[in-house]
Parts: sequence; structure tokens; C-alpha cells
Amino acid sequence: MRLKDCHNFHDFRILAKKRLPSPIFNYIDGGSDDESTYRRNTAAFETCDLVPSVLTGVKDVDLSVTVMGQKLDLPVYCSPTALQRLFHHDGERAVANAAEKYGTMFGVSSLGTVSMEEIAKQTTSPQVYQFYFHKDRELNRAMMQRAKDSGVQVMMLTVDSITGGNRERDLRTGFSIPFKLNLKGMLQFVLKPMWGINYVTHEPFSLPQLDEHVDIGNGATSIGDYFTNMLDPSMNWDDVAEMVKFWDGQFCLKGIMSREDARKAVDIGCTGVIISNHGGRQLDGSRSSFDQLAEIVEEVGDEIDVIFDSGVQRGTHVLKALSLGAKAVGIGRMYLYPLAAAGQPGVERALGLMKAELERDMKLMGKTSIDQLTRENLRFRS
Repeated sequence: MRLKDCHNFHDFRILAKKRLPSPIFNYIDGGSDDESTYRRNTAAFETCDLVPSVLTGVKDVDLSVTVMGQKLDLPVYCSPTALQRLFHHDGERAVANAAEKYGTMFGVSSLGTVSMEEIAKQTTSPQVYQFYFHKDRELNRAMMQRAKDSGVQVMMLTVDSITGGNRERDLRTGFSIPFKLNLKGMLQFVLKPMWGINYVTHEPFSLPQLDEHVDIGNGATSIGDYFTNMLDPSMNWDDVAEMVKFWDGQFCLKGIMSREDARKAVDIGCTGVIISNHGGRQLDGSRSSFDQLAEIVEEVGDEIDVIFDSGVQRGTHVLKALSLGAKAVGIGRMYLYPLAAAGQPGVERALGLMKAELERDMKLMGKTSIDQLTRENLRFRS
């Protein structure tokens, strides 16, 4: 199987599985506990049907949106994800270049493997910085100031990760940073030698957003340990209000799942909320993002940008979320599998396929611009 044989999310996933050692593939692929929320995130779209209009004249389709003050050519952006140079040696550089090619936003994670400063110099497309709230309050301010100084346009605080989710696939393989694998996990690296060759022949792995504060070389630290030991479970709305004031710009909360919390986000001055359950990687058994979208849009959609995240695999999924009132849609695994499969060409192919799907499906829906999508286009099955 080659990149040209990949036509959808599932094809990219298969190619990524062929190329990655299984501990790393399962880090991308897995959810928490029984992975029920992970599965439901995508299955939820199947309870909703699109109702197209015909004979509307759809020669030209405009897919552009404005979200968090940023004009995007696509209503889809690359959500911040951790550890990207583990999946492909170009990591965030490849994703940022692909996002710029398609005129959309790209997010850099606190656990990113390329610095936000480098990405800012490399591309001109809008950059989001995804941030975790640490026990060290001075560290929080220092990281926010660094993002300001590098020209980041949007601050994104993740609020659903005050402790790590129970990702049992990682426990079975011994996945950690740096690697401290069990015997079964080590064998998988032996079976995928090209990944290892690329890993050791490129720059050393690092977490440049945290290198001054976290010594990943001093013993193995799992991602769960980072969440549990460094992040502050006492974080509350007053703490976030201070951060919003300090940032004094586009500030969104990622991980909002209730209308009450969305209302509080408005009250403390946030300009956006991202409806997300972390791709099913945190609280298993929680509602899917799509199941919660309508009520949150009803609560705050006229006051704040409501963004959607988790479970998206198709252009029609994007159209359903936009029809319910989301201003834009974030993707994660949908570009990580292509990244792992083929680097920048893989991400470009995935975004190109998504753009083609959206243009085709908009025409089939009888719509020429995103603002024409409404709930009248949808019917929910009882």
C-alpha cells in the first residue's frame, strides 16, 4: 500500500499501522479505559442525516470561515497534538507546511516537538498554542509570555486534562517518553527498522516548549505521569479568568462539554470554546462531542465562537457540525495517521481529500458558502 492508494481516514490509518512500531501507533490510535467514548465520537454522526436542496446553482463553492479572529480558507484546522516527531521525523514542521498550503490554522502543543518560535518563522498561517495549566504558576505566565513574543494568534487552554486518562494500550506496551518499553514493545521496534533509522539519524527528540522545565532524559516519564504530577488539579474558573486577562486576546477553552461551562467561559471573557472530549482519551463513558454540540450552540453560539473537535473522519461529519452551529472543526488523528504514513505529502493529501470532499458535498447539499448551512439541513433519527 502506498500514499496514492489512500483515499480516506481508514486508508491512512492502515498505512500508518504498517509503518509505525505498534507502541507508537497505539499511542495515536487508542483511547481511555474501554474506549467507548472514542468509538461513540464517530458513531454519533450516524444518528444524524443530511437533507440536501437541489436546483440552487452551485457552480462555485466558498469554504472559507472566520474563527477566533482568523480568516481560514477551510472550515477545518489541524488541532494541536503532542509528540509529532515520534510519528514522523519532520513532525510539526510537516503539518504546519501542509496547513499553510491549504490556508488553515495549525496548533502547537505544550508537548510539541518543534518550538512555537520555529513554526512562526516557518509559516505565515495562523498559529494556535495549546497550553496546560501547571502547578508552577510562574511557569504558566512564562509560557504564555513566550507565546505572545513569538506572535501566536490564539491561546487554547486545555481544561479536561488535570489528570491523565487511563490509556491501557500504553500500559500494555510500556510506552513512555523517553522510551522504556517492555519486551513485547521492544520487539515491535525491531520489526519496523526504517522508523528506527529515521529516529536516530535526525535531530534528538525533545519537547522545546518544556525543555527548560522538564528533564525528559532523567528517567522515563509517561504522558500520564506528566498530566498527574505537573498539572494542577486545583485549577478553577478564577485561575482561568486571570489567564484570559493576562493574554488579552483570542482565548479559547478546549474540553468544554456542558452548556453551563460554556456559559462560564463567556462570563470570564473567553472568545471561544472547543467542544471536545480529547478524542476519547480522557473520561471514558462521557458524551460524544457531537451529541453535546447543539445545546452548547443554543446557550452561547451568538456570543462566542463554538468550535467542534473529536471523531471527525469525513467531510460530511464536518458539514453536520457546521450545520449545528460550529464555526470550525478541529482534526487530530485525521492528520496524524497521514503524517505517520508519509510526512508532509501525507498531510497534504489528507487535507486535499478533505477539501475535495467538502466542495463536492456542499454542491450535493445545494450550498455555495458555509453560512448557508443550518439545522434545516439536518434530521435526527429517533
